[in-house]
Amino acid sequence: MTEATLRITFAGPHVSIQDAGRPGLMRYGVPASGPMDRQSFALANAALGNPANHPGIEISLGGLSLHCLTGDVTLALVGGGFIAETKARKLGAWNVLTLRAGETLTIRPGPWGGWSYLAVAGKLQAKAWLGSHATHGSSGFGGGKLTTGQTLTITDPEIHPDREGPVPCPVWARPRHLLRCTLGPQERFFDAETLTTFTSARFETTDAFDRMGLRLRGPALIPAAALSIPSEPILRGSVQVSGDGTATVLLSDHQTTGGYPKIATILADDLDAFVQCRPRDAVMFQAITPAEAIAITRQNATRFATFEDRLRGRQMP
Repeated sequence: MTEATLRITFAGPHVSIQDAGRPGLMRYGVPASGPMDRQSFALANAALGNPANHPGIEISLGGLSLHCLTGDVTLALVGGGFIAETKARKLGAWNVLTLRAGETLTIRPGPWGGWSYLAVAGKLQAKAWLGSHATHGSSGFGGGKLTTGQTLTITDPEIHPDREGPVPCPVWARPRHLLRCTLGPQERFFDAETLTTFTSARFETTDAFDRMGLRLRGPALIPAAALSIPSEPILRGSVQVSGDGTATVLLSDHQTTGGYPKIATILADDLDAFVQCRPRDAVMFQAITPAEAIAITRQNATRFATFEDRLRGRQMP
């Protein structure tokens, strides 16, 4: 069995191993986790012809640097406008490259985006927890957070010179500042004026975020009724409002139940693009009907599947 070994010479906060997630366990109090930007993660694997659930590395704004100790392996960097440097070459994200023994790959933030994904052509060796390599950020369960000095092993590494080069970045993968959402399930806790404020005011992302959620800065959305909601299931993309009127968008590692009112739920596609916003970016919410949400989601799923299939076969324009 051949191997490639990579030493982590630097890893910023929130850098971890992820796969597509751990579905079906929220009923037992286990978050699904998985990538913050699910579409970019899937496209990173597609660029190498990997299975969609193949484990890879999620990279935050803190960046990552890897030194290849042994072996050669082809990698795909997709998601966010990050910068990759190796062998005195500087590449943008949305690229496939081969890292060879003795070389160092440094990935750092570029002009836009909050998260990027490094897929590997080979089997990234990592711990599994409850059938998944997805890392739960606060506990570290799963594939695990990556730390400086750690060594990664890739068994059966592959080299794909035919896949090397730029990967097209679709416009829908870039940060999205107008977020379509359906109101509820607790919009009844807010008066008409507050609901109008929610869908007409500008909010700002903050640096108060982790893989569990991101707090917004903006007008207070004060609930009109006492917060006496029994704890109930929560969805990724819920816009949860605390007693002081502060809105928080719940993300990959969100808690499975909670008692704060949820004023709205963001469409999945818009949520993937939302996490590519950076602190102090402005966002607004657009309320749509459930029927509109279903139609948009079906249309976007078809568009994404077509792009992913073409990328997997590298039949790109």
